[in-house]
Amino acid sequence: MAKKAIIVGASGLTGSCLLDILLHQPAYDEVLVLVRKDLPVKHSKLTQMVVDFDKLDDYTAKITGDVLFCCLGSTKKKTPDLKDYRQVDHDYPFHLAQIALNNGIHQYHLVSAIGANIKASNFYSKMKGETENDIIKVGLPSLHIYQPSFLAGDRKEDRPLEKFSAGLMNIIDPLLIGKLKKYKSINATTVASAMYKQSLQNKPGVHIYSSDKIKELS
Repeated sequence: MAKKAIIVGASGLTGSCLLDILLHQPAYDEVLVLVRKDLPVKHSKLTQMVVDFDKLDDYTAKITGDVLFCCLGSTKKKTPDLKDYRQVDHDYPFHLAQIALNNGIHQYHLVSAIGANIKASNFYSKMKGETENDIIKVGLPSLHIYQPSFLAGDRKEDRPLEKFSAGLMNIIDPLLIGKLKKYKSINATTVASAMYKQSLQNKPGVHIYSSDKIKELS
């Protein structure tokens, strides 16, 4: 039976890894990506749809498939205005969850972050917690939430601070054992692999995976 996947955020670190997996594995016959501008990727299974994320309702009829993977996320450097930051990390994923429910998309996979908590004092962690909470309330048949720790991988952008952080995590990771192992850095390919494999399970309900669990699933 033909299966169609939708990826939002395919230009990012995790999203690009996931796109590569989906295009080269036989489980999905079609892959639709929602992008702000075309990606430099060509494949017989791939369809790119350039959208204005502020006007998602204009594209609702075309956002159809079996599984929607949401890998959206921004940075303070890209969006220093907290209102814009929240729009990318909360509003768009939430709106896409509503569209997924209304269009009969059975599975929704969300990349969140470790520490996501609606009661957190930190803006980023609180916002991520609110995103998770609001999407859970949408009532999707099958919702998978991934909470990775520091994401490692080959980023296309030059981010000096993240390069420094990656080097620091190489030193700290071996010290994180027991209950602290969920804070170890994790490669984006590992997260993408776990998302792909879980999408094949077709499990109903809400599933939340901490960083250490994501590694086990990949």
